[in-house]
Amino acid sequence: MSDVLCIYYSRTGHTKKAMEEVAAALGAELLELSDGIDRSGALGAFRSGLDAMRKNCQPLRAFQTERALGDYQLVIVGTPVWAGRCSSVVRSFLRQYGKKLRQAAYLITRGSEDKCEEVYGQMDLYTPCGHQAAVSLRSGSVGYAFWQEEFLRQVRELLGQ
Repeated sequence: MSDVLCIYYSRTGHTKKAMEEVAAALGAELLELSDGIDRSGALGAFRSGLDAMRKNCQPLRAFQTERALGDYQLVIVGTPVWAGRCSSVVRSFLRQYGKKLRQAAYLITRGSEDKCEEVYGQMDLYTPCGHQAAVSLRSGSVGYAFWQEEFLRQVRELLGQ
């Protein structure tokens, strides 16, 4: 049983891929969130951006972790950036469960050159513990592997590994 949970939402697969890589490197439990809303295609992208700007939160589909959220040494939360904000799916998770996290780290994926690091602060509003490590990745960018490895180094240091 792992002391690390990687929990994420992914609309296009970029966040999923990044979180799968991180979970594999850390031997962590991996869990995908869903709110059951069809967010595919152009209409789904538009709806997702609108939900993010309005800070809408839909109820999440039920999920099961191996242990209680507060029992993990670290929970790594992964989200795409929508309209300069974390996804509404992850916002729903953080609103409902953020207070239960002992330690949090964030992995965000983005489509723009802007690192969107202000998203970390937005997510911290729902997690009293704040974040101890964070990374902003852009799929296909030259620095992707470097920044992912740096994030893993920070997480391992945080975990005392």
